[in-house]
Amino acid sequence: MYAAVRRYEGVTDPAEAGRLVNERFVPLMRQVPGFVAYYWVDAGNGVMVSTSVFQDQAGAEESVLRAANFVRDNLASLLPTPPQVMAGTVVASA
Repeated sequence: MYAAVRRYEGVTDPAEAGRLVNERFVPLMRQVPGFVAYYWVDAGNGVMVSTSVFQDQAGAEESVLRAANFVRDNLASLLPTPPQVMAGTVVASA
């Protein structure tokens, strides 16, 4: 498995961002080949974190591209700061 984590800071409306991600972005993630799981976390203080898990690296890389496009087209005013993006092979899970 492979995972991509994106950390967003300076989120202006976490509740609205969560609503839009749940209603519009999650369905896009489910369409990516190799999809395993997706999580959107409100870490507080204007920080939100997403984690995408896929069967392979190609799926995780596609999720990063889709996330960038979705934020640009739908969430730019809510997520004004580019995210910190990390990705890698899952080496342990439960």
